[in-house]
Amino acid sequence: MTRKTTTTVAAIAAIAAAAALSAAIPASAADIIPQNQSVRNVVLVHGAFADGSGWKGVYDILTKRGYRVTIVQNPLTSLADDVAATKRALERQDGPVILVGHSWGGTVITEAGVDAKVAGLVYVSALSPDAGETTAQQYEGFAPASEFVIETTKDGFGYVSPAKFKAGFAHDVSDADAAFMRDAQVPINMSAFGTKLENAAWRTKPSWAVIATEDKAFDQAMLIHMAERIKAKVTKVSASHALFMTQPNVVAATIDEAAKGGVAAKK
Repeated sequence: MTRKTTTTVAAIAAIAAAAALSAAIPASAADIIPQNQSVRNVVLVHGAFADGSGWKGVYDILTKRGYRVTIVQNPLTSLADDVAATKRALERQDGPVILVGHSWGGTVITEAGVDAKVAGLVYVSALSPDAGETTAQQYEGFAPASEFVIETTKDGFGYVSPAKFKAGFAHDVSDADAAFMRDAQVPINMSAFGTKLENAAWRTKPSWAVIATEDKAFDQAMLIHMAERIKAKVTKVSASHALFMTQPNVVAATIDEAAKGGVAAKK
């Protein structure tokens, strides 16, 4: 594999760590979704400090099963801009959709997920504010993430501290892949965390959550609290905050489950 890729974030790590796992378990005839399955579209939304290439392993697994998968490239310049990017992806779908978000992407799908095409939501170690709340409020009352340190530029954009990147973001990838991810970060406008949501799609859409038990970006109690509040069906997996890359089989299986049950009424 070449390291001359122009992809902005984690293509190497996604292919080396995630795609290898998906290739080890090829789709069999039993894995192919039935022709009469109503939810066949998946839209994946990345979080802060990354871009959509990190979903490569999940994409490979789901497309082998017959899903149409679209990956949003969030500009990370504001909540409104990221929601707009997600809505553009939703507009291009030809039927019901499972909308998936990692980390900050959870805030984005919470706002954008009220779209009529969205049949269900999957939160991958992701934030899930309520309408009228900000993302920053979700951290209140929980232990600070001491190994996940954000450095802010003069113009208000945040990066994960290079010295803390592997420990805080992706301790379960190789040193080389962690270095690439660290140096290819996409910064987020920190003001986005202070923007109040107008909608909370999880109030009307069925939800699933995959929680990384070794996630250093969030207090575990915070992740569990958010998942319980939205009444999500929870799957836990031993992984870092980069589980959307390092645990593609678990994440894809949850999305597949959501697609098969996404037309169910919100409990």
